[in-house]
Amino acid sequence: MQLEIRPDPSEVGRARRWARSRLAVCGIEVDEPLAEILILLVSELVTNAVVHTGRPAVLRLSLPDAEVESATVRLEVADRSGRAPVPRCVDGEATGGRGLALVDGLADRWGWSPEGAGKSIWCELDRCDQPRKSAEAYDIEASAYEGFAFEAV
Repeated sequence: MQLEIRPDPSEVGRARRWARSRLAVCGIEVDEPLAEILILLVSELVTNAVVHTGRPAVLRLSLPDAEVESATVRLEVADRSGRAPVPRCVDGEATGGRGLALVDGLADRWGWSPEGAGKSIWCELDRCDQPRKSAEAYDIEASAYEGFAFEAV
């Protein structure tokens, strides 16, 4: 499944609505943690594509069949900019620049690869019977990552 994205910030909301509508088809309820995380990831990756490239993009979702309880959900945003994702450091007052840091923290896996004249940034979430761990369960000290952020350009 894929959705063409125009280089317009209003497309981010349309991308979220489109992704939500696809979740029901594969048996993922919109109030499940997996769905909430997926929608946040859609928002972050589409925002990066729209804001930082100023070019059209394509949102792709690979969702499991409704009968499969343990499967991987894959989200991909391909844009027409060949520039690689670049890490950014932002201070606590900055209003942006944390998108890929969120992707890194929420996705089970993520990466990027060249695609034609542009690139594709992807992430995967594993759908399983067991609930995801909370941030506290990982015993990660948030201050260790203060000031780090990533931007896809």
